[in-house]
Amino acid sequence: MDRLQAMNVFLSTVEAGSLSAAGRKLGMPLATVSRNLSELEAHLKARLLNRSTRGLALTDAGRDYLAACKRILEDVGEAERTVAGEFSEPRGELVITAPIVFGRIHVLPVLVDFLAAYPEVDVRLVQGDRVLHLLDEHVDLAVRIGALPDSRLIATRLGATRRTVCASPAYLAAHGVPDTPAQLGDHRCISFEAMSAAESWRFPANGTEINVPMHSRLVVNTAEAAINAAIAGAGLTRVLCYQIDRAERSGQLQRVLRDFEPAALPISLVHAGQRRLPLKLRAFLDFATPRLRERLAR
Repeated sequence: MDRLQAMNVFLSTVEAGSLSAAGRKLGMPLATVSRNLSELEAHLKARLLNRSTRGLALTDAGRDYLAACKRILEDVGEAERTVAGEFSEPRGELVITAPIVFGRIHVLPVLVDFLAAYPEVDVRLVQGDRVLHLLDEHVDLAVRIGALPDSRLIATRLGATRRTVCASPAYLAAHGVPDTPAQLGDHRCISFEAMSAAESWRFPANGTEINVPMHSRLVVNTAEAAINAAIAGAGLTRVLCYQIDRAERSGQLQRVLRDFEPAALPISLVHAGQRRLPLKLRAFLDFATPRLRERLAR
């Protein structure tokens, strides 16, 4: 039995929630996952997982062993990175995730300069509006917009942004400028699914939030699609301020309902907080943080 592999299978099974999900994550047949766990339990002479039709549950011994596996596998990974030179000079692949528009507007220009400054580091930028789990997706660093519910992550604050409602000047000239959120029901609306529901948008009111009913003539799954539709005059949309900065400055879009904008959302760089950061990650944090802060402050 490869004990390290068996530990990794056990850890992946617990994190994935089932043997089949662990097999898909590891690229391993279900029978191999099951055999690794059985051999590990036989070696330890202890049951680690209780299996039932409702799923998996850790035993007391499994809970203690899980914590030990995490420490051991982290130490092995750190030792391998040290031998590979990750802690002697910045080198290797750095995986970064960012929201689509933020990545295009702000992260990519900084990345281009970073690659020129650090020729031994390669970067894979994953742009998407879905939040990725850093450890499960093998991501080194993420740009997160909004509150950070996971307190285990280490966050570096870059700035803040607000949710705003906007439309093209031509649309507003033809249909009027809404003075209150309640008037949205009289307008054509474009909903970006990750930002607002298609049936109602939430606005602050008397220390709480209220749902304002509206009708979405168009529902899209990217901010860029919502912005392009608004520029074309399809209606009002709700996105983040930084996403329309260029269109607003050029006169293509106009913000409305400014007095009803919710509280600002923090923008942060987050990582898992390893005990010893790989130098490639430390180098990027030192390089990118002041530059991203400067871009957001403009």
